[in-house]
Amino acid sequence: MRDRGLWSLYDGWLAGRFGGWRVGRVRGSFQLVGVIRLFCRLKSACSPFFSRSDVAVMKPDFAAVNRREWLLSALTGVAASTLFTSSTVRATQDSAASAGAAAKPTEFQLACMTLPYSAFPLQRALTGIRSAGFNFVAWGTTHQESPGGPRTAVLEADAPPAAARDLARRCRDLGLEPVMMFSTVYPEAPDGLEILTARIHQAAAAGIGQVLTFGHTSGGKREVWVERLKILGPIASDAGVTLVVKQHGGSTGTGEACAEIIREVDEPAIRVNYDAGNVMDYLDVDPIPDIRKCADTVASFCIKDHRNWPVDQDCGPGFGEIDHYRLLHPVAFTGLRMPLCFENIFAPIVPRPTDPEGIDDLAKRAREFIETVIAGLQTQIPPG
Repeated sequence: MRDRGLWSLYDGWLAGRFGGWRVGRVRGSFQLVGVIRLFCRLKSACSPFFSRSDVAVMKPDFAAVNRREWLLSALTGVAASTLFTSSTVRATQDSAASAGAAAKPTEFQLACMTLPYSAFPLQRALTGIRSAGFNFVAWGTTHQESPGGPRTAVLEADAPPAAARDLARRCRDLGLEPVMMFSTVYPEAPDGLEILTARIHQAAAAGIGQVLTFGHTSGGKREVWVERLKILGPIASDAGVTLVVKQHGGSTGTGEACAEIIREVDEPAIRVNYDAGNVMDYLDVDPIPDIRKCADTVASFCIKDHRNWPVDQDCGPGFGEIDHYRLLHPVAFTGLRMPLCFENIFAPIVPRPTDPEGIDDLAKRAREFIETVIAGLQTQIPPG
């Protein structure tokens, strides 16, 4: 009983001097065993300074308190020294190294999708994107190859991987590195597993790092998503491709909801693509707090802004209500490569350009805006 009383007194004194959180560290240190033994050996010798009534009611005489303070100070000095053992130093160095790695700026890859040029031929989209100053491109879905003609798929789902390789070569010949392609299928679709597998193989042949997919606006079918993504994860990993899932209304309309699925699937090659415009558009959810709930799962962005007033409309970055500084800040220092794919570059309210040169100008403006945001984030605003 007296030993427990002494420990209570010792712990109480440590908590008062160093804060309660240090008590567990001192008591738990392996090297403190010697101190404990010393303390126990001195206990009987120090009995004039401690009595049952002292421990019980904490009313020692002043002389005893002074002697006791001196004794406990000496013991605590020895105990505190154990906090700076070589293992503690190594742990601190490891933490510092981890913090340093986390503080390395993200290498954002600004890529314009061909989607804004869908009313014009694919080749015109590629040359326009390059002339707007982009070094990266993301393949859209369809293009109108002739005035008044039908829309033609950029790459059919059943196209052989060699066709994807040829298209990627066309892009690189123009100075554009392809970083993402649309899957054009919902994961829950009857042929979703088949088409997504084919898209992964196409991307691998083209040297494209990411395949983009998303769910139907009606949502639901989470079990199907999880089941299929667990199958697709190893396929994508073996191919060196990441399958990214973005928000598209319904039960997968937020980054938080998508991240919950990705964490359940638990496959490194299945990640989140963040589309702030969709989050705000479909569910009227503020994307800034939402992205903080999923930032650790985000591998890329679809760049798109949104306005709720004076019209409810998607638009290009900087034209809407989304604060892109706050949007990109949670992922500004990951040390990773992260595609930012410009899906919407248009001004709200006013009509869209009817000539491709007008789209070129909007693409350039969007790129310069995001470049300015990134420069500010990574130069002036520290992570955290």
